[in-house]
Amino acid sequence: MGRLNAPIPAFPAGIAPSVNWRIKANILWGFVKRSAIRILAFPLLPIVLFFSAGRSMRAQDGIPKAAWTRPLGLPLQNAGVARTPGDIDDGSWQGVPVGGLGAGTFSRSYRGDFSRWHIKAAVHKYETVYADQFAMFQQSEGDAHGVAQALLNGHPSKGELSSWQWDYPVGAGDYYGLFPKAWFDYKWDKFPAHVTLEQFSPVLPNNYRESSYPVAVYRWHAENPTNKTVVVSVLLSWANMSGWFRTFTRDFKGAPSQGNFNSYASEAVPGVGTMKGIVFDRNRAGTLPNEWDGQFAIAAIEAPGVEVTYQTTYQASGDGKSVWVPFAKDGRLSDNTKSWVSDKEELAGAIALRFTLRPGEKKVIPMVLAWDFPVVQFGEGRKWERRYTDFYGTSGHNAWKIARDGLLHSAEWSDAIDKWQAPYINDESKPLWYRGMLFNELYVLTDGGTFWGRQEGSDRKSTPSFALLECFDYAYYGTLDVRFYASLPLLKFWPDIDKQVLREFADTVPKEWSEQGLWVWKSQLTDEPVTHKRKNIGAVPHDLGVPEGDPFIAVNEPGWQDTNNWKDLNSKFVLMVYRDYVLTGRKDTAFLRETWPAMKDAIQYLRQFDHGVGIPENSDYPDQTYDDWVVHGVSAYSGNLWLAALRAGEETARILGDTRTAAEYHALFLKGQKTYIADLWNGEYFRYDTGSDSKDDIQTDQLAGQWYANLTGLGDIVPHAMQVSAAKKIFDYNVMKFGHGEMGAANGMTPEGAIVDNAEAKEVWVGTTEGYAGLLMSLGMKDEAWKTTRGLYHVIYEDKGYWYRTPEAWDVTGNFRAGMYMRPMAIWALEMTAQPSGK
Repeated sequence: MGRLNAPIPAFPAGIAPSVNWRIKANILWGFVKRSAIRILAFPLLPIVLFFSAGRSMRAQDGIPKAAWTRPLGLPLQNAGVARTPGDIDDGSWQGVPVGGLGAGTFSRSYRGDFSRWHIKAAVHKYETVYADQFAMFQQSEGDAHGVAQALLNGHPSKGELSSWQWDYPVGAGDYYGLFPKAWFDYKWDKFPAHVTLEQFSPVLPNNYRESSYPVAVYRWHAENPTNKTVVVSVLLSWANMSGWFRTFTRDFKGAPSQGNFNSYASEAVPGVGTMKGIVFDRNRAGTLPNEWDGQFAIAAIEAPGVEVTYQTTYQASGDGKSVWVPFAKDGRLSDNTKSWVSDKEELAGAIALRFTLRPGEKKVIPMVLAWDFPVVQFGEGRKWERRYTDFYGTSGHNAWKIARDGLLHSAEWSDAIDKWQAPYINDESKPLWYRGMLFNELYVLTDGGTFWGRQEGSDRKSTPSFALLECFDYAYYGTLDVRFYASLPLLKFWPDIDKQVLREFADTVPKEWSEQGLWVWKSQLTDEPVTHKRKNIGAVPHDLGVPEGDPFIAVNEPGWQDTNNWKDLNSKFVLMVYRDYVLTGRKDTAFLRETWPAMKDAIQYLRQFDHGVGIPENSDYPDQTYDDWVVHGVSAYSGNLWLAALRAGEETARILGDTRTAAEYHALFLKGQKTYIADLWNGEYFRYDTGSDSKDDIQTDQLAGQWYANLTGLGDIVPHAMQVSAAKKIFDYNVMKFGHGEMGAANGMTPEGAIVDNAEAKEVWVGTTEGYAGLLMSLGMKDEAWKTTRGLYHVIYEDKGYWYRTPEAWDVTGNFRAGMYMRPMAIWALEMTAQPSGK
């Protein structure tokens, strides 16, 4: 589809797009370096926090140096664009998302607009909702008037909310991102107090409760560097979007507001204060919610020194005077409780937090935004309940309760995120850019269409299903050949979830789905319809289904290729099971025992493609993750994975006492290894394969199995000297001869150092490059690993603007295919693949 036609805010006059983002002195007021701070809370009052001295931080309020940063609202020149017609391409206006695992997510970009929406499971919408906005009021003691400003570097495109003061100056502050946190650091000479907005959801390691919550916490860090008292008020306005997340479209055209209504809510919180806010709801038919039925809530705590005012309802498409006139006067809203049921008009409501800062005083005050859309209904009609409903119920009336927990635990959650990240982002033995990239590439864990829940009406004690979405353009749940790379951080930080995913794959291995589907690639090749069985017995499925279908029930959705005969899926399944056992302490033999029958079936199934040489041979079509790159005969990629899988199977058999199978797999490994080396090793690297047009080409991923062997301690799949030689050849050719060595590793290069003329061979794949970098680390080639990965960082975060939408691939122009892809989470390969001792 190319770029969506979502409304794009206009930019203030006088700010040229070509402004060098590093030169901002003419539009920024100088910031005062502030010393570290320690929270001094009132007894039993974790909400309003006052600061003095304490731990070290950068000049901005506690923002880690590893965070990615960019001036607020500064456009990017020559941002990368989608190469494939129809691929999602919303441009570089993106930001860190909020929302827990499987909760539904949305994000506010670094120019200040709420535009990206992933509330409906696996559906991407990109459209700015201008009534969803923050604004700030400040007034110094003695000044006749204050300054009120919407915190968006732009203004509505259709004239709505015309009474508001829009067009916050471009570059008057900075945006910082370090998932799951983001910061908007506002520095404008018309604001006497310095205010920074900290944003996050409680996505926490080894946490299977709060990490699922549909809540966004916004903590306002304010300090007064002047010698006068300053009044500060921050406003959060929100549109009633209940009912809007109903369609599979990529915008809100036709989104119904009929029946929507807003309600003011107030609740005494003992020992803390009074929680005040607005709940956004809609009329519903019956007592059980539909997928589109649910609530939003915005709320804050009124306590000594903090006043909360509100406007329950106003028309989002009107001039907004009922909000802006009182707010611009003194930072207060009119405390209007008037409410009505919409007759198609779009409704909104707002709250404002008002407080006073004495000279030199600092405060941190939270507000929250929560939502409760408990039901997921996939395309064929089956309903599921999101994971967070285990803690809040399934009525869809619990946004206020979720918001309360967000307010009461905001400081605790913020500290827990900092504690989690600290060992990684403070490790000065590694490049600063990499430390930030580690966490920023995790955004897709929550924001990539992730599902976590169980079928409606099922036993609440049963383990919920979980799946990452490959991407929104290729909407497959749990895509196994891709999760081989992407699932590393899921295993590291939520191992119970990753093991459950592999159990679900294991359950499918002995099953058959007999229906026929169109084999698109083959049909295009032959110019006539060619079909294939959905899934064979013994084949590990490519995926757990698609959102338009019946995922987790009907797996291995027919599509581009016949994956029944793919040569990498079964091997990758075996390797991931063994990986999960090893990297969680080598103690969970119950997990191994449960999945062992499927591991054996998977290996046995692949043996039908072994024509007596000890290695399954590729079938002269793209029968592996490079699904548009033909492979024929013995191949470097699939063969290397097969050999590693045999070793993983052998070790699993030994652990479980199955000595006969261990001996069988060991003998088969030795036979296959001999063939692999004899047929593919050319003295420098392992050739692509033995029979295709690419047979002599240099594939970056040729040692993917060896990488996993090094990751899990399986030893040498091929001799160590060959590993080093091949890794060096890949670096010299696929990295350094592609894009001046500044773009990552091309999938394929010819022996002459030219780019291979194939749609996928000529691309850099972010996740497979990271897997290769992990291999380099395991071989002690650290400089090459950092150089290779730095190229990825350069394209994503400096040159092409792929932050928080990292694609699967780009070509030598830097233009991309398949944004918001899950494989780039393999950045954790560099962290998790052990380096040789002494390195």
